Amino acid sequence: MCRSIKTLRSQDPPATEDDINAAALQFVRKISGYRAPSLANREAFDQAVEEVAAASERLLTTLQTR
Repeated sequence: MCRSIKTLRSQDPPATEDDINAAALQFVRKISGYRAPSLANREAFDQAVEEVAAASERLLTTLQTR
């Protein structure tokens, strides 16, 4: 996994939308092998980042804390 992706759960202050998007971008870069995709792959890359960010935000808002 990407070592530069930080844990966003239980952050004080809570993770921002920018934090979540940055983590999603790093994840998609790692999975795809692209730091910057070609024009032909840009739409798929950007869509993946949006989907990962949305899933991450849903996860963070529904996790139970102790």
